[in-house]
Amino acid sequence: MQSPAGWLILVIAVAGSILAVELVRRVLNRVGRKWAPAQHLVEHCTWPAFTVAVVVAVNLVLGPGMFGSAPGERNLAATVERVLGLVTIGAVTWLIVQAAYALTDAVLDRLVQVEGERNRRARRIRTQIGLVRRIAAAAIIVIALGAMLFSFPQVRALGAGILASAGIAGAIVGIAAQPTIGNAVAGLQLAFSDALRLDDVVVVENEWGRIEELTLTYVVLRLWDERRLVLPVSYFTQHPFENWTRHGSRVLAVVMLRVDWSVPVPKLREVLYEFLQGNPLWDQKDWTLQVTDVLPNGLVEVRALMSAADSASAWDLKCDVREFLVNYIRDNHPDSLPGFRVRP
Repeated sequence: MQSPAGWLILVIAVAGSILAVELVRRVLNRVGRKWAPAQHLVEHCTWPAFTVAVVVAVNLVLGPGMFGSAPGERNLAATVERVLGLVTIGAVTWLIVQAAYALTDAVLDRLVQVEGERNRRARRIRTQIGLVRRIAAAAIIVIALGAMLFSFPQVRALGAGILASAGIAGAIVGIAAQPTIGNAVAGLQLAFSDALRLDDVVVVENEWGRIEELTLTYVVLRLWDERRLVLPVSYFTQHPFENWTRHGSRVLAVVMLRVDWSVPVPKLREVLYEFLQGNPLWDQKDWTLQVTDVLPNGLVEVRALMSAADSASAWDLKCDVREFLVNYIRDNHPDSLPGFRVRP
């Protein structure tokens, strides 16, 4: 083997590469206070960058000259070279995937902060970015694994035979993976047709909740009571479901009351408007109070309708209004409470 001076050069090269990455990390940390992508790069890429730097330094310094010319030492050199090649492919792949996630995370963080009328478009873009980067990461990893395999001469020799039987193997794999492929296609269809987005409010299987996670194979629905309902993506292309935020995040809240005929509807409408003006959950847009039906049991049906910025606010506003109206009728108009009249 080469003299200790060669190994000293190797140690210096590795230490220098680590120092260079650390300097870049510190610079990005400082820049990250004003530029969000830099902070995400530091969070995602620090360890992959250290790994790549070390592997590149070792590849540059550790050549055939580092080993002797004896047969055993030549075999060792070939083995080390192959291992370094595999490690280099793996490290570079790791860095590329993490860098892609870091840059897209910076975009996703900005989209999360979008509110109001632009919120629907922001959620659509978040959904699409999330699926595209998963596909890109999977493609990069598959390419890297292929490059690793073809670095072995034995695998390259088998390449012709593998390609010759690709038609039969492809048919078998296609039949076996049909449900998985169908789910993947359904996931892309949902994301790019804008039929479903992250944070959409949906009703599925009589369960109300928000879309928490949307992947190529499954959808996670966070229910109102913090349970999670996990469904295959293909469910949403094969079954009907309610999407309350398809064209906007605003939701109308409805409160139904069954009261006596003596209820003073104009007064009830007046106090409801005063209550809504003082409630921060109301978006100051739509509201009404109407008598919508006369029931066979001798009661009248009163409907209070008001708008809110999103479904969560609408639910809380609906509960507030219902409680207010019940208390108001009970305290101020007890004769209007539900009751049944019996005539002799």
